Amino acid sequence: MPKAAEQGAHTNTEATVELTAGQLSAIKIEPVGTISFAVEKDEMGNIDYDQDLAVQVFSAYPGKVINALASLGDTVQKGQPLCAIDSPDLIQAESALISATSTLELTTKHLARVRDLHGTNGVSEREFEQVTSDQHTAEGAVRAARNTLTLFGKSEDEIDRVVSTRQVDRELIIRSPVTGRVTARNAQPGLLVQPGTAPAPYAVADLSLKWLIANVPEADAPLFKAGQQVRATVSAFPGRTFEGKITRLAQAVDPTTHRLMLRSEIADPKDELRPGMLATFTIRVSEPVESAAIPMTGVVRNGDGTMAAWVTTDRKHFAQRIVKVGLQDSNRYQVNDGLKPNELAVTDGAIFLSNMLQAPPSD
Repeated sequence: MPKAAEQGAHTNTEATVELTAGQLSAIKIEPVGTISFAVEKDEMGNIDYDQDLAVQVFSAYPGKVINALASLGDTVQKGQPLCAIDSPDLIQAESALISATSTLELTTKHLARVRDLHGTNGVSEREFEQVTSDQHTAEGAVRAARNTLTLFGKSEDEIDRVVSTRQVDRELIIRSPVTGRVTARNAQPGLLVQPGTAPAPYAVADLSLKWLIANVPEADAPLFKAGQQVRATVSAFPGRTFEGKITRLAQAVDPTTHRLMLRSEIADPKDELRPGMLATFTIRVSEPVESAAIPMTGVVRNGDGTMAAWVTTDRKHFAQRIVKVGLQDSNRYQVNDGLKPNELAVTDGAIFLSNMLQAPPSD
């Protein structure tokens, strides 16, 4: 039966309950234990691309887009073609190679004739040396022209094809410099492009890392430091945790919102996180603390907002004890006041005892 607290009892004791043998099966009694609680802080933020790994892909030469090969959201490999442009500079470079090749063929034939005549003293030594010099000059011009085309991204086979067919290949292929996802596409047929002039035809981002951007209250600013480990969760993947670390804190607090911007790098090897996702992240702000603990099923919140546990000395009579809780893990509260280690307490079924106070069983 419920009883009022006796005079001189523990100051946090409010009521007592006596249970029958049958009622005892509804609760669980254990000594209060101690565990290590991680001292952590939870904040909210948003996922974004890692802008340090996002590349604006420009053409190295001016021209006009004639074919867009990659679409927004496509996953591309390093070196994969993104678009083709019609480049006057490429046409000029290929024409120079064709001209240099023709000149080399002429000087080669001329050198062969002069070499034969030189063997029979049909030409002077001076003329032979001049023709030989012309041959070397022509060979150098061809090498330079071929090297120029490699700067345009042309392969040796493509260069050989230009030489053999004597026809220019107008397409300059713009390739992805990194493996990642196409995060922006401005390229479309007819777009005029200039080196380094916005907008870039494409943007490609390495998505193995993401940014988590958060604005934390200025009162919490001293808790955060670059290098701290971060655990992030998003509603799209319940039960999953994404690991990372804080990489940057703003130098100043926003004077309007009184919040401090911080940025974390989050590992996302499977590219599951999407920019704009709302994320909850947790950091450890100090070393774990050893403290008395009680399962959440052993604590009841009263109508006045206080938290109460139930203690016993004889496993039959139970006293309600007001407790102050602090940190918590997945299923336990840290008890800062009201319980001592090894004290017998109800660890499961506290709500059963509290209900008995409100609706005591009839005799």
